[in-house]
Amino acid sequence: MKPPVMLYACHQVDQDAWLSALAAADPGLEVRVWPDIGDPAEIDYAFLWKQPRGILDGLVNLKAIFSLGAGVDHVLRDDSLPDHVPLVRMVDPTLVSGMVEFVVMRVLHYHRHMPAYERQQRDGFWRPLPQVPAAQRRVGILGLGELGAAAGRALAGLGFDVTGWSRTARDLAGLRCVAGADGLTFLLEQAEILVCLLPLTDDTRGILNRDTLSRLPRGAFLINAARGGHLVEADLIPLLDTGHLAGATLDVFAVEPLPAGHPFWFHPAITVLPHAAAVTHPVTAARIIAGNIARHRAGQGLVNVVDRQRGY
Repeated sequence: MKPPVMLYACHQVDQDAWLSALAAADPGLEVRVWPDIGDPAEIDYAFLWKQPRGILDGLVNLKAIFSLGAGVDHVLRDDSLPDHVPLVRMVDPTLVSGMVEFVVMRVLHYHRHMPAYERQQRDGFWRPLPQVPAAQRRVGILGLGELGAAAGRALAGLGFDVTGWSRTARDLAGLRCVAGADGLTFLLEQAEILVCLLPLTDDTRGILNRDTLSRLPRGAFLINAARGGHLVEADLIPLLDTGHLAGATLDVFAVEPLPAGHPFWFHPAITVLPHAAAVTHPVTAARIIAGNIARHRAGQGLVNVVDRQRGY
């Protein structure tokens, strides 16, 4: 059996770190960095992140496509993607733990009145604020995949009243799970802190809009660490300016990097992060990719294959 050949086409990441990690994980794997791919017919696998459209054309022997991230919307945007080739999402424990850390950090930030205390410090004003027990703070999680379920369990473990929503029904130990349109309405009407960790699909694009965010209790907070396409950006600032929303943490945006002069940079109730909530670590992720390739070459099924119809 010939050694496997992988096309590497990952934009805006540390290429040297990834190539080194892939070589260490599988010394027999030949990695060809786009656009220098040699004979396209020799490519067995592709590893992609924000790749140019159409680069898989001519890869007649392509056997699987691996996404660098947990989301695959960046891959599915390419309408030349071959339908018959399995698409594999990244499920890496270090990526999951990083997202859990981020979500817990921001929920605690809002729960413990840190924006108000930071304003008081700037004003030289000393006033302790009431501390609400975690059990009395309602948190809503949109999305109950690997990331959402882990974040929800971590928050529930701290005593928060957590409800998670998914498009189809889930049953997860330790979490209140709701689904469908009625479940979304229930969650929104309860959530004092709303966390979005949904995959970006046709059904979830624009789900954070004036209508849905207006259903949150007055003074609620928003944390979006999923995809910029979930938020209708023009709808956010009016809800903040009227006080219906008290604050928002945004790690993802419709256009990245967030353009200079965008109003989100300057709004006092918005925290902007550069898509840094959780990152895929080359060393651990490369081992997962190499293991999946080994399974495939041994005639076993790939793990974490995406359902193209659902988009995740």
